[in-house]
Amino acid sequence: MTDAAALPGQPRGGALSGPATPRAVNVLAPNPSAMTLDGTNTWILSEPDSPVAVVVDPGPLDEGHLRNVVDTAERSGKRVALTLLTHGHPDHAAGAARFAELTGTKVRALDPALRLGDEGLTAGGVVRVGGLELRVVPTPGHTADSLSFHLPADRAVLTGDTVLGRGTTVVAHPDGRLGDYLDSLRRLRSLTVDDGVHVVLPGHGPVLDDAQGAVEYYLAHRAHRLAQIETAVEDGYRTPSQIVAHVYADVDRSLWPAAELSVRAQLDYLEEHGLI
Repeated sequence: MTDAAALPGQPRGGALSGPATPRAVNVLAPNPSAMTLDGTNTWILSEPDSPVAVVVDPGPLDEGHLRNVVDTAERSGKRVALTLLTHGHPDHAAGAARFAELTGTKVRALDPALRLGDEGLTAGGVVRVGGLELRVVPTPGHTADSLSFHLPADRAVLTGDTVLGRGTTVVAHPDGRLGDYLDSLRRLRSLTVDDGVHVVLPGHGPVLDDAQGAVEYYLAHRAHRLAQIETAVEDGYRTPSQIVAHVYADVDRSLWPAAELSVRAQLDYLEEHGLI
């Protein structure tokens, strides 16, 4: 068995659902798959003594899961006062409108099409609810509308799909762009170096206790993949599907369609920078 402390980001073992930090509780959605890992992590955030909570990413449109999130908050004496989205992919956001009905909350997101209410989220903004403070960190790349949320009191960051608890993420071409994604990873690395962030609360997979190690791994992984794809093109592999079959031969074939999106994003990046 591999020691979790030796893995990138030092993923925690044990159950995914439940308390993760003094202010963060995870409710795992029942939507496991090759793309969503164990399922979507729905985060309930609150100051320990506050009667109100913020929910980040209600998850899929699954009535049982949405009610479980409400019940979990209420069992700890919390009322859900606000809903936030890291991005608009259905496994994170499809349940948001129904969740808003159940809780009477507004939904705030970067994309106006996902909002319920007049107020959205902006880069550098601060969300305050019941004494809880969340800082909005722009992390586009996986999608154009991807955000992370810095939780300073717990020295943690909620990363949505920008950094996962296991494996690496997809740059969802054409909406996602590799240049943006690399900038986002560097922005997250700055949080670990300059702002003391140690913990990653991801959108999928286990909590990571070495945020800097996780981000450094992601940056190194992307550099390695770029070099592989540049070499593949030089060797005569031209189409994204050909490159995936060559470069991602060791990856589960069920993930090849997602890998092709990342390859397209990487080819665009290499072309933009005159490298192919």
